[in-house]
Amino acid sequence: MNEAKPALLGVERSVLGRRWVARADDADVEAVVQSSGLDRVRATLLAGRGVAGEDAQAYLAPSLRHDLPDPSTLTDMDRAAERIIADMRAGKRITLFSDYDVDGGTSAAQMIRWGRGLDYEFGLHVPDRIRDGYGPSRKAFETLQASGSELVITLDCGAAAHDALNGAAEIGLPVIVIDHHLMQGLPPAEAIVNPNRPDDDSGLGHLAAAGVTFMLIVALNREAKRQGLSPELDIRELLGLTGLGTVCDVVPMVGLNRTFVRQGMKVMNRQKITGLNALAGVSRAEPPFTSYHAGFVLGPRINAGGRIGRSEMGAELLSTEDHSLAQAHAYELDRLNTERRAMQDDMVRAAVEQANRQDNRAVIVASMTGWHPGIIGIVAGRLKDRFERPAVVIGIDADGVAKGSGRSIRGVDLGSAFAKARDLGMLASGGGHAMAGGLTLAGSDVEAFSDWLQDELGEQVAAARAKPQTKVDLVLAPSAIDLALVEAIESVGPYGPGNPTPNAAISDVRISYAKPLRGGHVRFTAQGRGGGSFSGILFRGDESPLGDALLNAGETRMHLLGRVKRNRYQGRESADFQLSDAAIAR
Repeated sequence: MNEAKPALLGVERSVLGRRWVARADDADVEAVVQSSGLDRVRATLLAGRGVAGEDAQAYLAPSLRHDLPDPSTLTDMDRAAERIIADMRAGKRITLFSDYDVDGGTSAAQMIRWGRGLDYEFGLHVPDRIRDGYGPSRKAFETLQASGSELVITLDCGAAAHDALNGAAEIGLPVIVIDHHLMQGLPPAEAIVNPNRPDDDSGLGHLAAAGVTFMLIVALNREAKRQGLSPELDIRELLGLTGLGTVCDVVPMVGLNRTFVRQGMKVMNRQKITGLNALAGVSRAEPPFTSYHAGFVLGPRINAGGRIGRSEMGAELLSTEDHSLAQAHAYELDRLNTERRAMQDDMVRAAVEQANRQDNRAVIVASMTGWHPGIIGIVAGRLKDRFERPAVVIGIDADGVAKGSGRSIRGVDLGSAFAKARDLGMLASGGGHAMAGGLTLAGSDVEAFSDWLQDELGEQVAAARAKPQTKVDLVLAPSAIDLALVEAIESVGPYGPGNPTPNAAISDVRISYAKPLRGGHVRFTAQGRGGGSFSGILFRGDESPLGDALLNAGETRMHLLGRVKRNRYQGRESADFQLSDAAIAR
């Protein structure tokens, strides 16, 4: 936290208790303007992201030609490519073992589509979230070998599956691991391609599994041509799947990830992926597609299969060329997503009731028998956002086994706490990364674990929440909220972790209209002193003090903070302001 910076617009404590500060210094903005010739909006956004003026054009127009490294920089990549091509040419049965989320599904679909370009059909196995749990197991490898698999490629899983890979080695089943998760030590495998393995120095640790898979396909394409084969597929057509998986896995939106997403959205807009077209149709999404469509429209529906339906549906949808199958899967995933939302809403209500009784706790822990393990992570995220504290949500099954998922706030390492609790014997399993993690324990031990977590993370949480602040990218007049501004902001995207969606402050306005909507949202209009006005929305206003502040503003003048977004409704486009905070204008 940079305490030297003055509070922006004098906001020391907003409605949400936050101090507002400018993300970029004026001197840095001016330097980008002078060296790049860009308008001040884009120059300000670039300066706030540490982009120098001379690098501005490359940043604004990311391309594979400029940004894609040699895949051989990834440890074991060449070994993996050579083995896969050799087994394909020998006619051996190769099975893809992918995770059940969007990242795993898009990884599998990329491989299947690429294989068909060489007239080869990969097998597919996706474990069931509830029955099988995450990642491969000894039993799964034994079953695959018994069914004829001669090589298994794990996608978005496997890097930490030491016991399972030891089991595969014992039965003589070769396995290639394609993953991006953190790992300790190297389990036995034919090859482990993971930019986060301890001895990899590629600098690509920010990639999702979908990105690592695309790098594998580049290497496979090169190896196939070296061996005299002629792949038919233009691998750039796979970037739509690469970008979709990258967005949905919420990896840092920096470096090569930005390129994958920017180019991937262009591929999605060409609408050549049968399954995505079907899913877009049932969800009433139309091109041009953006990261919003990937992360909040298409992604949740694909994930619904892995959460509460058939785990393989996502990968099948994204890889099929059968229009009837694609349509059937799309309708079923849409139905499952509706069911998931209803279950989620019920769980959120019950979890909030528990959280409201934990005002003195550093970490919220909510648990209940029967909570669906496929949804607990979403609910934990909602609690974390609402209460601005780490949150752990635990579902206990009929056998008394408790599975939990946690989400954290910046400055509190939740994954390490879970790993420590596991090493101390409090958890059957547990780990993750700083911002999220998962765990398994006995239901009877939940209360004791909750108490331990308060002691372990209490000081971290107190320090993280002591002086919360929000970095503001732009200060705008009400009249500036238009489509030209939206296009300038979008040009600096795609946004995500590491490249946050810009926050814009609108100073000294009066709320001239505010109306509650179904779902707890609030639609409002704000008017500046000079007469300029704009329309905005507050999502889930019933879950924060902002809802009351808007609905009861009266003549009070306010500074508003939010994000300027493109709004499409009934074929018309407009600029919309999505409110995230407010402060009394003094």
